[in-house]
Amino acid sequence: MSEHADLPARLQAIVDDFRSLAREEKLESLLEYSEQLPAMPEQYRTAPLERVDECATPIAIATERHGEAIQFYFDIPPESPTVRGFAAILSAGLVGLTPQQVIDLPGDLHYSMGLQSALSPQRLNGMYFMVLHLKRAAARELQQGR
Repeated sequence: MSEHADLPARLQAIVDDFRSLAREEKLESLLEYSEQLPAMPEQYRTAPLERVDECATPIAIATERHGEAIQFYFDIPPESPTVRGFAAILSAGLVGLTPQQVIDLPGDLHYSMGLQSALSPQRLNGMYFMVLHLKRAAARELQQGR
């Protein structure tokens, strides 16, 4: 049974997959996802981006609105594959969501995936703050009426 039955289907499928994996498999899967993280679009490479300062890994996030949907792009160094992997999961799992659906995401998504068995508390905190930043960006989008 899923802890967060209200997750969007694509994200729920990823969460369920991770929950079924052993510790080492979780790490391997994060590494595989890290290789799938889309590159930051050119127009954001020189623009000021939102930073996740609470994370030890340097993370920059760009937000775009496409009609009712919101999309996020991440800039995370390749030397941080687990964080990149989580960002790639968010990137894949949040496709097509509205800002309100992003706001409604659980902050403990990484725990639902069972990542506490594979990652340090510092990495988990960084993931929490990454989700928190996405939720804040989505709230700003709603406030701006975009």
